[in-house]
Amino acid sequence: MSERRDAYKYAGKSITCYEQINDLPEIKESREEYRDIHSQVLQDTLRRVDKAFKGFFARCKRGDTPGFPRFQGRNRYESFCYPQAGFSLTHDGRVCLSKIGSIKVKLHREVLGKVKTCTIKREGEYWFVVFSCEVQANPLEESSEAVGIDLGLLHFATLSTGETIENPRYYRKGEKRLQKHQQSLSRKKRGSHRRHKAVKLVAQAHRKVRNQRQDFLHKQSRMLVNSYGLIAFEELQPANMSKRAKPKQDASGAYLPNGASAKSGLNKSIQDAGWNQFVQYCIYKAECAGRTVVQVNPKYTSQACSGCGQVRKKELSERWHSCDCGSELDRDHNAALNILRLGRSQQGNL
Repeated sequence: MSERRDAYKYAGKSITCYEQINDLPEIKESREEYRDIHSQVLQDTLRRVDKAFKGFFARCKRGDTPGFPRFQGRNRYESFCYPQAGFSLTHDGRVCLSKIGSIKVKLHREVLGKVKTCTIKREGEYWFVVFSCEVQANPLEESSEAVGIDLGLLHFATLSTGETIENPRYYRKGEKRLQKHQQSLSRKKRGSHRRHKAVKLVAQAHRKVRNQRQDFLHKQSRMLVNSYGLIAFEELQPANMSKRAKPKQDASGAYLPNGASAKSGLNKSIQDAGWNQFVQYCIYKAECAGRTVVQVNPKYTSQACSGCGQVRKKELSERWHSCDCGSELDRDHNAALNILRLGRSQQGNL
């Protein structure tokens, strides 16, 4: 990273990833510690740096205000990857890593297909080995069943069938424990052994919430993919929905109440729900199962009547949809029916 930065700063030259990879043999001659690291692991690290810079320039081009890619110290570098070779999995449950040796692993499930990459990952004091495999798709039986899904906070999801999936709110439930550990961490002296232990407890609390959320999302996405041939979602933008409230000022420059506290609580609930992650889980599971997932424009899905199509403006606090045509149903159920209608029309245009 420093090589790229210095080359542009002093010579106005941009160094590519492949130029850095070609310099590795020469670098190994002068730095003996690199000889103890497999060549493809070093190459993959340079590809990560290249990916970070490409992402930075892409965000600049979009008009965002991104931070410049940072150097990752040993306490922040959590994984390394063998992208093609240098690893093997033995029949007795051991993984052999070039330049490291043979390590016993606990396989939580059988490794299927052709193993393509091997990533060694650290989470706190735990280590994991992650294999990416090339496998054949396993399509399910064709299904004519279709469902529209309205994602929300009161209920995690409301289906067009009228069923609901309740919101588990794992972060909210673990917030007190996390707050306790963070307060304890703030009292510890930097660099001390006790602070190191407190950091582990905070990371463990966050990891528990993340694992609970992922387990919930995996199970619900699998249930939907197994049950329906077509699944329609709104094309939501959670990152935009959870932006900080803009400050308000009067003529004298004094700040006015802008509902920042309430917006902060709403943002926390949106991020806790994990809508985007849930949709992505459904998409990749559906692709493997031969099912279809579509995302529709969310405009007026909550306001339009699912019975007659008339737009009836409602405040967010209004949870019941009532129309002159006689439609009387829950607001989220009405939205799910509109999403299903749009999803079916969009499927016909695919």
